[in-house]
Amino acid sequence: MDKRNATEFINSYNKIDAQLRDVYGFKPSQPFTDVVRRCAEKNSVIRKYENDLADYARLRNAIVHQSTDGQIIAVPCDEVVEKIRLIERLVCTPPTIGETLQDKKIVSIEAQLSLRQAVLLISRTGFSNLPVYRKNRMIGIVNNRRIISELGAVIQQGRSADEWLSETPVEDILSETDLFVYYKYLGKKNTLQDIPAAFEENKKLLAVVISENGRAGERIVNFITPADLVRIGKMLEDYD
Repeated sequence: MDKRNATEFINSYNKIDAQLRDVYGFKPSQPFTDVVRRCAEKNSVIRKYENDLADYARLRNAIVHQSTDGQIIAVPCDEVVEKIRLIERLVCTPPTIGETLQDKKIVSIEAQLSLRQAVLLISRTGFSNLPVYRKNRMIGIVNNRRIISELGAVIQQGRSADEWLSETPVEDILSETDLFVYYKYLGKKNTLQDIPAAFEENKKLLAVVISENGRAGERIVNFITPADLVRIGKMLEDYD
């Protein structure tokens, strides 16, 4: 019986086990399945593969509990070995955003420009989220939802929509609440898995905003919207 698959499986299993216990502070005495269950509440990778890892715990026991003559009594198939090695890479050496996603040229607008110009820019480019800069500092994000909400209030007051759009600077309608409710800041050192995890944790999220260090005010180098999640998922599945 070829033992290579069993050896590779056990190696990956042990690395996953050690990483989870080290990162989340579990005791050596806690069963692996309990560790997985608890980590699934905090780690989106473990949450995704929770059932697989529970199955692998049983398989691991079958492999290491040898028969009386010292022979391995179970050997994983190639597909199982490939999957646990993928989980190991995602848990122990996850790909970072900076390593996997190229910076984009992000359409933005200056804070003092009018909302009329913002609306024209959104219409022309098709981008519904525009970072707003005062000099080189990003002070907020204006989107079509916020513009329509503010415009509706203006119309209800009987004011001229055209005059309001032409005379109101973009910065006047920026909302700090919007910035932290509808957007999630991540840096290039964050893992790629942090992107789908952000959308999973906050169903209101319009976009994940990527900057160098993931701090408010930094220049944005990438916008990730729900439409990008299929591509992100494929990149994680193909992670080598």
